[in-house]
Amino acid sequence: MASEEIAEAESVLQSFERRFLAARTLRSFPWQSLEEKLRDSSGPELLLNILQKTVKHPLCVKHPPSVKYVRCFLSELIRKHEAVHMEPLDELYEALAEVLMAEEPTQCHRSYLLPSGDSVTLSESTAIVSHGTTGLVTWDAALYLAEWAIENPAAFAHRTVLELGSGAGLTGLAICKTCCPSTYVFSDCHSCVLEQLRGNILLNGLSLEPDTTDPERHPGHNAHDTESPRVTVAQLDWDVVTAPELAAFRPDVIIAADVLYCPETVMSLVRVLQRLSACLKDQQAPEAYIAFTVRSPETCWLFTNELGQTGIPWEAVPHHNQKLFPYEEHLDMAILKLIL
Repeated sequence: MASEEIAEAESVLQSFERRFLAARTLRSFPWQSLEEKLRDSSGPELLLNILQKTVKHPLCVKHPPSVKYVRCFLSELIRKHEAVHMEPLDELYEALAEVLMAEEPTQCHRSYLLPSGDSVTLSESTAIVSHGTTGLVTWDAALYLAEWAIENPAAFAHRTVLELGSGAGLTGLAICKTCCPSTYVFSDCHSCVLEQLRGNILLNGLSLEPDTTDPERHPGHNAHDTESPRVTVAQLDWDVVTAPELAAFRPDVIIAADVLYCPETVMSLVRVLQRLSACLKDQQAPEAYIAFTVRSPETCWLFTNELGQTGIPWEAVPHHNQKLFPYEEHLDMAILKLIL
């Protein structure tokens, strides 16, 4: 096989691996490229490699994705194989047989590969909306912000980071594993989201300090004698959190991803940012990075307009180059940098 063909096969294999581990929609997989490769090859090596990089991947064996997802993926893989080759591939049918009778749990796993060779694995709800919240799944702007952070680690290194609306925890876990923050505070308001978030932090090998929004208990900038960041989870309702509670975190950097989904949330976010700005006057002005998918231009305009009304300056962060995670490429996503 020529070097160019090997490179193309590797590209297809990597695309399948990253999309399957993250349980992306099946339509996003490069099926047409796979069919072309299968027609040009006489053996099953590529399909067997795909099987090892997806269903049989060590991360998937240890932290399996949705049973329904695996079943649909294998069925499609078998269809592609049968469309080109007459002989069935036993390994595909054996893998499918293993999941045909399995029960579907309410939680599944998604994994994301990091440039360091490490990974972030999340336990998530199988439903987009569950327990009255959308915070139990990972949204694309969280992946986009995590990519930017990995490309710009100096923005977080040796600093205290407060994340608003952490959800399943993808962005924060990626930052903790790649950007060397001194302290990372995950926060959300929904009890089910917080419970899942704590589990995901522990699942990824990080130690978790006691929950706190109490200024007397918060670790602040105390010395920390390990290389891993000090990690806490805080229950934070933007509409009721007080200035002393916010001041206790003493953040150098504030981030949020995919939280601009309705006017009410936008107004709550601006109010909490304004409160943070006011209560942190005695320290160097923290930076805030807000990532979002542009679903409604009116909502985005409302956010920037309200920032202007409250006197918080902002600028758009240039689009970054590397695409580490498999999200929808056609989406219009942006990151705003705010100086509080």
